[in-house]
Amino acid sequence: MAATPPAFTERDYAARMTRAARDAAGAGLSGLLITPGPDLTWLCGYRPTAETERLTLLVLSADSEPRLLVPVLERPDAEAAPGAGALRVSDWRDDQDPYAVAAGLLRSDGRYGVSDSAWALHLLELQEAVPLTRYRALAYALPMLRAVKDEPEIARLASAAAAAQAAYEEILSVRFAGRRETDVAADLAGLLRAHGHSRVDFTVVGSGPNGADPHHGAGDRTIATGDMVVLDFGGLKDDYHSGVTRTVHVGEPTDEEQRVHDVVRTAQQAAFDAVRPGVACQEIDRVARSVIESAGYGEYFVHRTGHGIGFTPHEPPYLVKGEQQPLVAGMCFTVEPGIYLPGRFGVRIEDIVTCTDEAGRRLNSASHEMAVVE
Repeated sequence: MAATPPAFTERDYAARMTRAARDAAGAGLSGLLITPGPDLTWLCGYRPTAETERLTLLVLSADSEPRLLVPVLERPDAEAAPGAGALRVSDWRDDQDPYAVAAGLLRSDGRYGVSDSAWALHLLELQEAVPLTRYRALAYALPMLRAVKDEPEIARLASAAAAAQAAYEEILSVRFAGRRETDVAADLAGLLRAHGHSRVDFTVVGSGPNGADPHHGAGDRTIATGDMVVLDFGGLKDDYHSGVTRTVHVGEPTDEEQRVHDVVRTAQQAAFDAVRPGVACQEIDRVARSVIESAGYGEYFVHRTGHGIGFTPHEPPYLVKGEQQPLVAGMCFTVEPGIYLPGRFGVRIEDIVTCTDEAGRRLNSASHEMAVVE
């Protein structure tokens, strides 16, 4: 099992908060208002011990130091966060109006990006307390906030990807025929944990016609010899997410099944080869889709080619038609084209990829050949 990557330092968190404040100013915002959730933990390392109705708010702006407002009873936990030394912690008591306290941290006419997961209760009360302020969800105001990873983050993603790959390589020796999808899914979950995952997010086992549903989970269908089986699984390791998809066959595949798999494999490789800084996200999708369309299966490729991955399992950038965001070195995302033939079978191949200064780099490298299992 790979060694645990080094912990993020106060310097790492300070750099993230500085970059976020700078990017906010560049987007025409007065600052960012970050509430509990992945953005808060990523920016300063603070993860409240329990979800409550009490207001917790990280305020970032380019012209002032980071401020974290917390309930007084949670202040010790906030001050123990690894990034706490890079910000100023203040508090409010239960006999105070937290929104009046928060108002002192905001510009009276400011325009702020707000965490997508912020409670409506808090946002509405902030609007009441500071009537001239305006707010926009971070998904629209600053969608690439966490998209560009630093080297320590990429190392954690690579570790998670390698662990998921090891789970895949071991599952190939497990018997498939005569067992239910849920049985193989349980095996996958156990292997993910055995290789260092602290949490299993999903274990898709789509056999035969179930593989034609991209979001099939794992059901009671008994896997049979002659089935194509889509395996899509991942979880959390060292706070970063894994995700890998391979398609295997129980016994020898037919010529058609092999042909469809070859088309997807070619599309996945072509999309990966197109990765480099400055290329629009939608171009990666176009490249994969053109391979599948030219083979006559375009109508059966029914989802985007990929999505960002990191501190959360799905995040920007999205590799889909219409997304003109250019790739930037440090972005990490999946490349996962597929073909889904209703009522028959499906094929998908997925890798986690990072964009380097020159090209793409796969963070998992399991064979793309169709494995034959028993």
